[in-house]
Amino acid sequence: MEMATRTRPEDIVRLVVELSRTLMDSFDAELSKLNLTLPQAMLLHQLGDALPMSGAAGKLHCDPSNVTGIVDRLEARGLIARRQLARDRRVKHLVLTAEGRRLKRRVDSVLSAAPGVSSLAATEQAALHELLTRSLGSRPRSGEAKT
Repeated sequence: MEMATRTRPEDIVRLVVELSRTLMDSFDAELSKLNLTLPQAMLLHQLGDALPMSGAAGKLHCDPSNVTGIVDRLEARGLIARRQLARDRRVKHLVLTAEGRRLKRRVDSVLSAAPGVSSLAATEQAALHELLTRSLGSRPRSGEAKT
C-alpha cells in the first residue's frame, strides 16, 4: 500500500510567501500607473459611505497617525475630503469625491485581478479563503493591538 506524501509546513510557507510576493509585485506595478501606493489604494477601496478616521485606521490595520498622512496625500489630489457629519461634528469623516469614486473603481479592478487567485474557480477561492482565515485564527494582524 502506497503512503500519501505529507505536505510539509515549510512548503506551505514557501508557497504563501511566493504568492504574497506575486500579488505585491503586481499591485505595486498596477497602482504605480495610478500614482498610488498600496496603503492609499486600500483606503480608497475601503471607502464607500462616510468613514471616521478611526474607522479607516481599523480597516487598514494601522495606527491612526499613519492614516493622517495617507489621507493628507489623497486629499491633496482631490480624491477624498474630510467632512463633519451633522450627527457628530467632533469626528472627521472621510468621503470620496467624484474623482475619488472614479479612481476607486479602477483600484477595485486592480485588486480583483489578483494573479494566482483570480484564476481559481469560485469554489477554490472560497476554500482558500476559509483555509487562510482558519490559519490566521484569532491572531491580531500586523498593526493591530492584541486584545
